[in-house]
Amino acid sequence: MAGNNLTEEFLSLVSVDRFQEQYRADIDKDLYFGAPLSFIVDAEKRLRERQDRLMAYFSMEYGLASSFYNSFCRQAGISELNNIPANTVFSNYRLADYFFDVNVDNLIDLPIYSGGLGVLAGDTVKTMADYKLPAVAVGILWHSGYFRQRFWFKHGQVPERMQWDPARYPGLVPLKNIVSFKLKNETVRLRLWKYYVFSYKYDYAIPLILLDSNVEENPSHLRILTDQLYRSDNAWIKLMQRLVLGFGGMAALRELGYPVNIYHLNEGHAAFAFIDRCRGLGAAETEGVQRQFAYTCHTPVEAGHDRFSQDVLRDALTEEDFDLTCRFGREESGAVNLTLLAMRASGSINAVSKNHRQVMRLQFPEYGERIKYVTNGVHPYTWLSREVLGVLKAFPEEFEDVDRNPMVLERARGLKSDPQFRTQLWQAHQKNKENLCVFLDKWRLNPDVFTVCWARRIAAYKRPSLILHDIERLRKIVGTTGPLQIILSGKAHPNDNLGFTFVNEMMDTVDSLTSDYDNLKVVILENYDIYLARLLTCGVDVWLNNPLPPFEASGTSGMKAILNGVVQLTTLDGWVVEAADKGVGRIFGYANAPGEIGSEKDLHIQDDASALYQALEEMAALYYKTIQGGKLDHASGWLDMMIDCVASASYFNTYRMLDEYRDLVWAKLGGASLEGNASPRRHDRIEAHELR
Repeated sequence: MAGNNLTEEFLSLVSVDRFQEQYRADIDKDLYFGAPLSFIVDAEKRLRERQDRLMAYFSMEYGLASSFYNSFCRQAGISELNNIPANTVFSNYRLADYFFDVNVDNLIDLPIYSGGLGVLAGDTVKTMADYKLPAVAVGILWHSGYFRQRFWFKHGQVPERMQWDPARYPGLVPLKNIVSFKLKNETVRLRLWKYYVFSYKYDYAIPLILLDSNVEENPSHLRILTDQLYRSDNAWIKLMQRLVLGFGGMAALRELGYPVNIYHLNEGHAAFAFIDRCRGLGAAETEGVQRQFAYTCHTPVEAGHDRFSQDVLRDALTEEDFDLTCRFGREESGAVNLTLLAMRASGSINAVSKNHRQVMRLQFPEYGERIKYVTNGVHPYTWLSREVLGVLKAFPEEFEDVDRNPMVLERARGLKSDPQFRTQLWQAHQKNKENLCVFLDKWRLNPDVFTVCWARRIAAYKRPSLILHDIERLRKIVGTTGPLQIILSGKAHPNDNLGFTFVNEMMDTVDSLTSDYDNLKVVILENYDIYLARLLTCGVDVWLNNPLPPFEASGTSGMKAILNGVVQLTTLDGWVVEAADKGVGRIFGYANAPGEIGSEKDLHIQDDASALYQALEEMAALYYKTIQGGKLDHASGWLDMMIDCVASASYFNTYRMLDEYRDLVWAKLGGASLEGNASPRRHDRIEAHELR
């Protein structure tokens, strides 16, 4: 098809606002911001014309790794507002902290995510594109993202407003389409934006619809609804953000002509989509709607379950919507719980790990038999480093399919006795580590020094300061085994006072270690994001994961690390329960008794810190024995653990995850049955490209 005709066909399907003035140079001939336009056109036509099953995936946030994976380009270049800003570092090398920042000349990740939930959603949609599934994603355009984190000595974390420019972000376009939904006393109007999530091979694209309340037709109190992700200081705004995703998302699907018949709710934030579908329906028809919805719960933590008083709901919702919401979402206290609403709304409920299912069944026993589990995964082609991928491709007999089938990583175990594989994997790891040290060169990190990283959202149950609990014990480990480098990074929610306390404690502790910097380096990085996660999950020796069991539903950062051969030091929680016998590292500390959840306030700090230091000392000793005298010990058990990590990534990835969603979740909706006799736990790729 001729390029100009292709552009015209695209514009007949997607009504881009201000196309001639702002986007003509980037959507021209056969290219869409540098990517193949033909596959976008094919996908849009397919999604409108399909007579079988089409899915909408709802998530409050999406972390797409657009700073380095499937990035688009602009003819006019990147706006300064859309580049990664400089970040400061807080360490026990104060001279470097004072004089230097970390500067990255690169595009920011599309700032519509806060952390792990969003990254999981992004990895899921990328895998849907790889599988060419008939699907569309729905989210929100957050005008000031989550927040910018600043470190101030003696003040800890200071949140700042983030600024970026959606109109000049490569690949993101506003549509002419405006949708609306009615509240009790007013109407909310939403502009629609589109972003396309391409497949790894750039041969398919999933449209991501983003909802935006910042339009002139709305009064000021409605325009701010899509300003900042996870506003929790105001119950009305918190509720309205959920209504925007649920009600607004359903209105957008209708407006754009997508005949959706499967709705997947990634967390309960979008539960009001079900209320939208049930308006005007009788009991029997409502049961039919329930067979169209799937719900994935991502947290056992109490704060993760949204609750709203009936007074707040009554003030906002129409009478019909209020009655439906109370009917399906009311708990014994009288409040409406969106987790209950989502479970009662859905024909399928799943936890995100085997262990999380056990916890959910204890928390919600009346739904116990209905709760399945699909363990989370990570998108392998986003998170696998070029260096490790290069090693895999150097062994084509074992890994010939690795570009399309990450399940073949299991074959790494068969190479444990191959000295070339062991050597090359170590060399690739060292190259990744050197890249990280170059990134932080002003802080004099050394690629030959044992390096441990803890990086994720800062929350009490994740126990971010555990490794710093006993500094004298750390000093003894350094004196006994050798030097140690510790990297820490993460954001505490602006309204999480306990999280702020952890940040302050960590900074005070690090400040007390200035005289130890030659042998004990501790570096805290601002603004942990996907770009940093990419560097860290492949560039350290040990990935530290110490949540209080059983409050980590899954966790995915460790999955990114094992993909690159980074050894785990972890408590027995989340996905690790399913990897406990896989040889991926060391497991330590408290574990909840079977059939008991325990209290997330009882953090077991003292005992678990002691267990952590014991394991850390043993791992450090093995590490330095492996590279003693500057020569690699090819027989070292450290290399065995690295290989076991890579092999275990054959399971903890989104390809296996989507296989299970297709067979265990989506195939059960709408009364559909499975085709053939394939095992629901099989490890081959989906080739039929259908939801079935």
